[in-house]
Amino acid sequence: MLSAMTKPWAMSAALALLLGSPWARGQAADEAARANYQTGYRAARMLGLDLWKTLSEKEQRLVNSEPVSVVTDLAPFIELSDYPTEGKSLRFVFISVGFLDLVNNVAHAKAIDTLEPGYFARYVASLAQETGERELRPLPNVSDPKYWTEALLNEQISNFNQMVGVVVGISLSHHYLGRYQKYARQVDVPQGRQLPINEVLTNSEWENALRAGTRTALNAGLGVEGIKALFEAIDQMPTRPAWTAYFLPAKSRYRDARRILERTEKQFFSGF
Repeated sequence: MLSAMTKPWAMSAALALLLGSPWARGQAADEAARANYQTGYRAARMLGLDLWKTLSEKEQRLVNSEPVSVVTDLAPFIELSDYPTEGKSLRFVFISVGFLDLVNNVAHAKAIDTLEPGYFARYVASLAQETGERELRPLPNVSDPKYWTEALLNEQISNFNQMVGVVVGISLSHHYLGRYQKYARQVDVPQGRQLPINEVLTNSEWENALRAGTRTALNAGLGVEGIKALFEAIDQMPTRPAWTAYFLPAKSRYRDARRILERTEKQFFSGF
């Protein structure tokens, strides 16, 4: 994996183009199916730009104006970087290729569930077996044309945007609230994958970050149904794989996160 100091600048133009397209790997049928996704690194990068624009002037000064970059790692994770240069810190959020696969799959599975009840639960059972050591398996029967209608794809895109928006929004808050600076020594691993900051946050700090990230996403015109699906998927797993802690703390439950999401959304639309 690229080190925290080289990640933003080490990605070639060719790689950027590759990561802007869907992850078309595996069997031929699944390659054809995945090619229909309109959501990838480019979409996540643009969401990052939109999220940054909603921050206050003070918050914007603490986060890079193009805050989202990518690492070519197949494990689903998100991590933070604070790289000092010319007297100024460049604070980024790094998402992995595996994270993009994860949110594409969960977003699509949740959309398919509206057509085929029970599909989401079946996919979550499969997802719970993923260790993050290799590429995530594609959705069951993903090449079936009935899963690729315009209506389902629109739902998939909406879910993807809402998941990425809140997850990145939470991560941005760790920069401007000072959480990463506080815990960097505990989570940074030299030349290795950063540990989940969620595992060292207090419950109060996690909930504050969730509120802040949700409000940032709402300010950017996004909703919360998508992120509910991701948290629900993690909470339904009999045993959570280690990578899930990057998105929902191991001791956190879906019902508690949902309560905060819905309360924050209600307050937002009530003008509070």
